[in-house]
Amino acid sequence: MSERFTIYPAIDIRGGKCVRLFQGDYAQETVYADSPLEMAKEWEAQGASWIHLVDLDGAKAGEPINGELIKEIAQAVKVPVQVGGGIRTEEQIRDYLEAGVARVILGTAAIENEPFTEAILGRYGEKIAIGLDCRNGMVATRGWLTTTDVSAAELAGRLVSYGAETFIYTDIARDGTLTGPNVEEIAALARATGKEVIASGGVSVLDDLVVLHRFAGEGVRGAIVGKALYTKAFTLSEAVTRLRECE
Repeated sequence: MSERFTIYPAIDIRGGKCVRLFQGDYAQETVYADSPLEMAKEWEAQGASWIHLVDLDGAKAGEPINGELIKEIAQAVKVPVQVGGGIRTEEQIRDYLEAGVARVILGTAAIENEPFTEAILGRYGEKIAIGLDCRNGMVATRGWLTTTDVSAAELAGRLVSYGAETFIYTDIARDGTLTGPNVEEIAALARATGKEVIASGGVSVLDDLVVLHRFAGEGVRGAIVGKALYTKAFTLSEAVTRLRECE
């Protein structure tokens, strides 16, 4: 396993704008840019090798709401994009992939409809990532509004048997809080599954990325960064340079 580590700048879309929520709370929203498309171009210019897009309206509605804008972004940038938020059907997955999205993230659907997820993983393989949004180690669904009694490791183990190759682990309690990622749980999930895990939530300083990068050889292969970039705790170009020095 090579030890490449990817920084995924996040663009969370709500009402057609680029926003951030605090701990997934739709009532605690900050608008950072009026144009997610221009934001994507900015991240590409700063050296992004991937871009992470989330349809927040879609996550809440249970179906893509900002899909046309997301497809426009996928076609406007040269780097690959991954998309999550409200994706529940194969038709929606195919629609995104045919429009140029490189990877589709299944969250709620992966937990609530495992036969569907097994079929989708069998059909689309590495073009599917599984988003595990966790609160106290338990998986949450429906835009983080519902917490299940299923642990991340238990669910991930089953999904690996269906063909899952990539997991995105979000610690809800840390998302948007700039309190640092839950490195122990992220690394433990990578070791337990033997698959790639992308960390999400809590990155506040460059050193957080350096610490996560130390586990690249164990399967922690990237980090989604949102608020730290938008509040200018560091720039994406600074982060790319720093991690290159670590390799």
